[in-house]
Amino acid sequence: MCRLFLSQDPATYAAETRALRLHGHATSLRLEAAFWEILEEIAAREGLSLVRFIAVLHDEIVERLGEVPNFASFLRVTCLHYLRHQDLHAAQIAARAEVSGENREKMIA
Repeated sequence: MCRLFLSQDPATYAAETRALRLHGHATSLRLEAAFWEILEEIAAREGLSLVRFIAVLHDEIVERLGEVPNFASFLRVTCLHYLRHQDLHAAQIAARAEVSGENREKMIA
């Protein structure tokens, strides 16, 4: 089993620092490349840019907890949660698209 994990491409676990702006404030986040890829996938599924998606997550955690104690760790765990519950997320996105389509049809009619 260890061979399976050892056969990973080292580029997937190489750390990448990305600079971004959250509400006009310059910041940087350091995550492994694999986590950036997953965050980009989630953002695309949500119909958001990566920076906008990260800003939404940041806003939601601040609203809920009042602060962001370790945002990079939060993003990593978000990726793990997404992978564990991928089928549920796909169903939620499909339902949102269906409702959006129904609303559009009502507006046209």
